[in-house]
Amino acid sequence: MYEFLRDNYVEDEDHMFRFDYSKEFLKWHLTAPGYLKQWHLCILKETTKEMVGFISAIPVHIHVFEKENSMVEINFLCVKHTYRSKRMAAVLIKEITRRVHLQNIWQAVYTAGALLPRPISTCTYYHRNLNIKKLLDVKFTYLNPHMNISRAKSIYKIAKDTTIDGLRPMEKRDVEGVFKILNKYLKNFKVRPFYSLDEVEHWFLPRKNVIYSFVVENYNTGEITDFISFYSLPSSILNHEVHKTLYAAYSFFNVATSVSFKELMRNALILANSNKFDVFNCLNVMDNETVFKDLLFGQGDGSLKYYFYNYACPEVKPKELSIVLM
Repeated sequence: MYEFLRDNYVEDEDHMFRFDYSKEFLKWHLTAPGYLKQWHLCILKETTKEMVGFISAIPVHIHVFEKENSMVEINFLCVKHTYRSKRMAAVLIKEITRRVHLQNIWQAVYTAGALLPRPISTCTYYHRNLNIKKLLDVKFTYLNPHMNISRAKSIYKIAKDTTIDGLRPMEKRDVEGVFKILNKYLKNFKVRPFYSLDEVEHWFLPRKNVIYSFVVENYNTGEITDFISFYSLPSSILNHEVHKTLYAAYSFFNVATSVSFKELMRNALILANSNKFDVFNCLNVMDNETVFKDLLFGQGDGSLKYYFYNYACPEVKPKELSIVLM
């Protein structure tokens, strides 16, 4: 499955980058609490057993305007390049729908770059350069005509040390504290997920090269006051002589109560840079857009549309949405 997605999954319009989900990442995502094996669905070529199509679903709890709904998150819909004229995607969608219905679940959430009828929200990725020289080399970004590389390095320079007292990697003992502040924060948004204690443990406890989570602990009370998380999703760099992988950190959930949100996100950039990421990517959902200008994020050239299956929902602004799908 890893090899199939590595060779066939999402790539940019110019065919320069393709997502390279690691084996560890795929296992983390597909074994979410409550997962079912029959929701990991593939099409195999009968003669060679080669994988030519895949789709997955995992259970999620989504609140839409205060109404709680048990849904599935659909992800990793992919068909091999040479089979894309045979309507296999439609077959995969129909079959995963049937299997989900058998569990008495009738709604789903998913994202796509394509415009379908009709999105509940249209969001945009923003990028913060960390390794500007590499990003220029692989043409991920470009310099303003009036700027040279030395000036760019100076502008995008990241501090070496974090600036928030009590900031440290999340541990298992922090699960309940993160559960409390995360779900309290998510209540600010019209369309939001709900995470149980088991789900907080699964999704946010750090896993090397997969998920990076940090907490701010109050030294006097032991209370968890703030939370940072981002996940690792590298991309293969296609047709480049030197660089083969672009290491990208993707913002997940960030909760600030004892410091400003801007200061929290500044420290997220420091942590991503210290973990050798080349770029920090962030959707303009939740409060994220409030820091983009000050922290030198640049707008990407694509959009990500959010959809519900079999659920009528009025369109919401990105800042009213707190769902992050991978």
